[in-house]
Amino acid sequence: MSAFACLLITLIMIISGSGADAGIALTLFFFLTALALRYTKKFKGFSFTILIFAAVTVAMYYPYYFSSIGDFDLKRLIVPLLQIIMFGMGTAMSIKDFAGVVKMPKGVIAGLCCQFTIMPVLGFSIAYLFGFAPEIAAGVVLIGSSPSGLASNVMAYLAKANLALSITLTAVSTVAAPLMTPLLMKVFAGQFVPIDFWSMMLSIIKIVILPVIIGLIFNHFFHGKAKWLDTAMPIVSMAGIAFIITIITAAGRDSLLTIGLFLILAAIIHNIAGYFLGYWASRALKMSEQDCRTIALEVGMQNGGLASGIALEMGKVSTIGLAPAVFGPWMNISGSSLATWWRDKDALKKDRLKPNKKIKS
Repeated sequence: MSAFACLLITLIMIISGSGADAGIALTLFFFLTALALRYTKKFKGFSFTILIFAAVTVAMYYPYYFSSIGDFDLKRLIVPLLQIIMFGMGTAMSIKDFAGVVKMPKGVIAGLCCQFTIMPVLGFSIAYLFGFAPEIAAGVVLIGSSPSGLASNVMAYLAKANLALSITLTAVSTVAAPLMTPLLMKVFAGQFVPIDFWSMMLSIIKIVILPVIIGLIFNHFFHGKAKWLDTAMPIVSMAGIAFIITIITAAGRDSLLTIGLFLILAAIIHNIAGYFLGYWASRALKMSEQDCRTIALEVGMQNGGLASGIALEMGKVSTIGLAPAVFGPWMNISGSSLATWWRDKDALKKDRLKPNKKIKS
C-alpha cells in the first residue's frame, strides 16, 4: 500500500506539472516495491532490478549528490568496486569450471562463437541504424563486445538449462575478454571513436583477470573455510553494481535526458535479438534444448560492469558508459522473465518430442 501511495503521489505531481519535484516519491515507490518483492516467491528475482530503478531515479533527479564528495570524484570508485566484484566472481569459480571445454567442446565452441559474433555485430548495426553520436554508438558496441557475467549463470539455473555449460562459457569468455573485447572494439567501435587496443587490453586484465585469478586462488586454499565471505560477496556485488550504475547515470544525466528513450529501445532490441539468435543458432547446430537455452542466455546477457569499467578507463564514462548502464537493468528484467518462462517448460521433454520421422496427418 505504501508503494502504491508513492506511485499515486508521483502521478498527481506529474499531472499537475510538478514532475520535476517527484524524485523522492518515485524513488520510494521503486524502493518499497523492491522490498515487497523480496517476500514473494514468484517475483523475488526481480527485486534487485527494481532497486536499480530506484538508484537510477535518484541519480536522475539529484545527480550532484553522486558526482563528488568534496574534492573526491566518485567515479574513481568504479574500478575498485569492479575489482571487488570480479574477485567475488573468482571465489565462486574453480579450475574445474574450465574442464568443461574438454567435456563439452561443441557447446563451448558454439557458445563462444555466438558470444563474440552476434552481439558485437548487432551492437554496431543498432548503433549505426539509430544514428547515435559517436561516443554513444561506441558504448552500444562495447556492451556487445563484452563477455557474459555471473547473472547468466543464475538465469541458466532458473531456466533449467545446462548450468555446467553456462559456468564454463562465462569462465572462458571472461578469460578471452582481454583479447576479444579490444579486438572487436577496434574493428567495430573504431569506426566511431579512436580505440587503443593495448591500453584496453591492460585495463581488462587489471579490472577482471587479476581479481578473478586472486579469487580462484583464494577459493582453492580457503574453500569452505570462509563462509562469511560466501554470504557477503553477493550482497557486496549487488550493492557495488547499484552504486556504479548510480554514478554513471548521474554523470551522463544530460545525455540520457536527450537520448534516453532511444537508448532504452536500442538496449531492448540488442538484448532480445541476442537471445533469439543465440537460441536459434544453437538449434541449427542440432544442440539439446538445455544447451540452446544456455547459449541464448550467455549471448544475450553481457558483463555490463566490465563495460562500464572500460568506459571509465577510456575517460568516457558519461557517454560510452551510458549503454552498459541502460543495458544492465533491462538485461536482468528480460533474463529473469525468460528464465521463469522456460522453467515451466520441461527441456528434456521437449527434446524427447523432437520429430525423428514424418508424422502421418
